[in-house]
Amino acid sequence: MRDGPIGMFDSGFGGLTVARAVIDLLPHEDLVYLGDTGRYPYGPRPLDEVSRFAHQIAGELVERRGVKLLVVACNTASAAALESLRDRFDVPVVGVIEPGVTALVQATVTGRVGVIGTVGTIGSGAYQRAVAAESDDVELVALACPGFVEFVERGEFDSEQVHVLAQRLLAPAKEAKVDALLLGCTHYPYLARTLNDVMGRDVVLVSSADETAFEVRRALADLGLGRPAGDGGDATATFITTGDVNWFEELGRRLLGPELARAERLSW
Repeated sequence: MRDGPIGMFDSGFGGLTVARAVIDLLPHEDLVYLGDTGRYPYGPRPLDEVSRFAHQIAGELVERRGVKLLVVACNTASAAALESLRDRFDVPVVGVIEPGVTALVQATVTGRVGVIGTVGTIGSGAYQRAVAAESDDVELVALACPGFVEFVERGEFDSEQVHVLAQRLLAPAKEAKVDALLLGCTHYPYLARTLNDVMGRDVVLVSSADETAFEVRRALADLGLGRPAGDGGDATATFITTGDVNWFEELGRRLLGPELARAERLSW
């Protein structure tokens, strides 16, 4: 199992923030990333439908690709299916919600915090429950931000249109005077400049990507699944999309870097 790759999936490109963090932290580990761009966005979909997608993708990665650990690099899919994936598969399954919440609680000084996510994620209550379990001393403002994912998937990160949308959607967080804001969707770090402009420089933006990568490293170490550095040659990164390959390669390379040299297409 040590020689197997780390598996990771998202509705599209957002999980590449987590992939980047994992590649940087664990450069000797192989990685298989699946972006379900043929069915994005997940946020507006019913959670039971997202759960079906998640189980289908997990089956591909675990049963056909032989991954030794699975990262659900999508907040909506984590909210919909994390526990059922853990029940079904024999490999460790890591989500992005708990690591992000831990970092959020550590970042606040005033105890007033916010989280932004898709309609599905916020509506699930997953973040509200996770924050309550993490600390009794914080006040949480949870905001759904429909439209953000679509801007990212178009490669439109700091246009006037997304700025106006952010001003409207984030107004309750500004009114609540939060001092830390968790980006509860892996697409949202690509909008960090716009979100910083709207929220102000005194508000800490918290991304779950780095914390998730640290959780992956801990899980591999605890279970003895880590691949020793220098063992077996250079690590490989494989990228799969269920949508248009050229679009995935072009935008994905902009978001991730040169590791995404090519992608393969998967048809269900």
